[in-house]
Amino acid sequence: LRFDDGSSAYLTRTPSSAGNRRTFTFSAWVKRGPSLATTDKVIFDAGTGNAADFRIRLSDTNFFDLLSYNGSSYDFNIRTNQVFRDVSAWYHILVAFDTTQATDTNRIKIYVNGTQLTSFSTATYPSQDFEGFINNTSAHALGKYSWADSAYVDSYMAEVNLVDGTALTPSSFGELKNGIWIPKDTSGLTFGDQG
Repeated sequence: LRFDDGSSAYLTRTPSSAGNRRTFTFSAWVKRGPSLATTDKVIFDAGTGNAADFRIRLSDTNFFDLLSYNGSSYDFNIRTNQVFRDVSAWYHILVAFDTTQATDTNRIKIYVNGTQLTSFSTATYPSQDFEGFINNTSAHALGKYSWADSAYVDSYMAEVNLVDGTALTPSSFGELKNGIWIPKDTSGLTFGDQG
């Protein structure tokens, strides 16, 4: 898929019924467009409006952000120390979300190209058993905010998967071949009710 921010390209879907709002996996291969971010660029978003949403985005300074905002405060907020500026490379981005975990740092795990990220400039985690916007009956969008026509991403995306009810690891979506992380067939996965 090619998302050209100048053309306001995006995809959206609103589930007809709710799935598991505590546990899911989002996986996508993303290749940045030719110009680096000067504003926030949303990869995936789900929410109810008025800035109440779950966001996976590239920040205006090319950090990777994962956050949930309820309209007045953050339910969780994670920002990497690492920046993602290579416009020639594909990044495999995986978010494993499971708020049933007792340890807060196990509730959200972020992987890029098969490696878990552990260095964050901001890291506040959701409360145990927190139920978020993903797999709810609200708009889910690839390429922009779900609730506003803004923050359009400039990128290619491929092999986009949402798994409802399971927090998976990168090995479900990719593998090393000659030292390079590449996608693999996901047709054998169980995607859950809203995956």
